[in-house]
Amino acid sequence: MAWHEAFWALRGVTFSIAAAESVGIIGLNGAGKTTLLKILTGTTQATEGEVEIAGRVAALLELGLGFHPDFTGRQNAFMAGQLMGLSSREVAGLMPEIEAFAEIGRYIDQPIRTYSTGMAVRLAFSVATAARPEILIVDEALSVGDAYFQHKCIGRIREFQEAGTTILFVSHDPTAVKTLCGRALLLEAGRLIHDGAPDQVLDYYNALIAKREANHRIFKAEADGGRITLRSGTFEARIADIDLLDAAGRPARAFSVGERARARARVEFSSGVTAPTAGILIRDRLGNDVFGTNSFHMAPIQGAYGPDDELFVEFDVDLNIGVGEYTLTVAVHSDATHAVTTYDWWDKVIAFQIVPGLEPYFVGAAWLPVRLHVERRPRAAPAEYA
Repeated sequence: MAWHEAFWALRGVTFSIAAAESVGIIGLNGAGKTTLLKILTGTTQATEGEVEIAGRVAALLELGLGFHPDFTGRQNAFMAGQLMGLSSREVAGLMPEIEAFAEIGRYIDQPIRTYSTGMAVRLAFSVATAARPEILIVDEALSVGDAYFQHKCIGRIREFQEAGTTILFVSHDPTAVKTLCGRALLLEAGRLIHDGAPDQVLDYYNALIAKREANHRIFKAEADGGRITLRSGTFEARIADIDLLDAAGRPARAFSVGERARARARVEFSSGVTAPTAGILIRDRLGNDVFGTNSFHMAPIQGAYGPDDELFVEFDVDLNIGVGEYTLTVAVHSDATHAVTTYDWWDKVIAFQIVPGLEPYFVGAAWLPVRLHVERRPRAAPAEYA
């Protein structure tokens, strides 16, 4: 019996950050952001790969973690500072600044257990940023505390930026990422899938969110019996199983514009069938045919099949279609079309949705990759008349 299962929180993540650069790290919950920061700070050891860091690191991962509830704020500040690599003398010299920034007054000499959550956060941030580090790592630290203190924190981070500190900033707040960062990394399922300007990466991130929401809604409708399908045929060959998968092979019901999808079907036979044809048809929400094809035209299926056989068919298609709702119809028939003999016609078996991706804005039912060339030329002088 296995007592544990291997799980890779991160895999194949490679990037470099220049000195004084401010980089945002974004991604859905469970993408691996916090694990990445823990590896960078040394609190978690990577199973494989290497990390190279030049400079003193200050990390705001879980503010207040490690504070002892029975020790005073001052005592905890000394311990936290020493854990950061500062000497007792250095912490003592920084205490006036720590007290002033935290603004907790006489509570600095009271046990931490008497603090509110906000007070503990104020003290933790004040200690962690009392001495400017070469590298500052922030994990959602600005999402706690009141608006006034959040503004103070942002102000201090800006001071560090101006002084040349390298910033790694994790946040679900797009405004904060755009404000504080000149570059963003997007993690998804433990992999780095986009690296670029914050606006571009956040657009991709929003597309991921839209896909996840659409996936959840459509899968829930399927589970609740929300599919309205019609089925007909002789059923000498029967579609026993059908699914729509993303490029990673996972069941999906939402795709970005241009993303590759795979329609996978398993066919069973109740009697002898020779050279069956499998096909797919995509329709829009109004029932208009958008795209259809079958194996007869692509790669004819040869041979005879019977009750002891199963046929597995996969169609890979790049969904270069417009944003909207669509349905997938799957069929097995004879010859080039279903007009001769239809074994199994499963109409609108799967509903799916197309959401915007990184492509430039467009309208219409199809997305056609376009190359644009713009050239500025001086206006030609008017011709002289004799």
